[in-house]
Amino acid sequence: MEKALDRTVTQRIPQQAAALDWRKRMSNHVAWSLLVYTTIQIVANAFVLKGGGASASLLPYFALVLLVLAVIPAWRLLESRWSELGDAQAADPALAGAFARDRSLIWSAALGLPLAMTGFFLLVERTLA
Repeated sequence: MEKALDRTVTQRIPQQAAALDWRKRMSNHVAWSLLVYTTIQIVANAFVLKGGGASASLLPYFALVLLVLAVIPAWRLLESRWSELGDAQAADPALAGAFARDRSLIWSAALGLPLAMTGFFLLVERTLA
């Protein structure tokens, strides 16, 4: 029983004493937002592809090009600003405002960009049809 109690105490200490690390937090937000962005992009493309039309054949390719040429480097640029912090800066609570700003930017783009791009393609298709 004593071993079980010792193990429980040692497992709780790292969780309670988890140091603030902006680098790891930003890296996690970048990774999850890219997954969300990609999922929304796939679902939006599937919606447009079901409808057919001229943009249905071009949309998946353009979305892939945009992802590779624009979105991934932009996310990486934001992440690199945080990954280059030293150990002392990474634990500085004064960076909370800058972190919140960058996190909001990443998530706004991850949620809005695929929908805006799909809307643009639908608008172009309706205009040309």
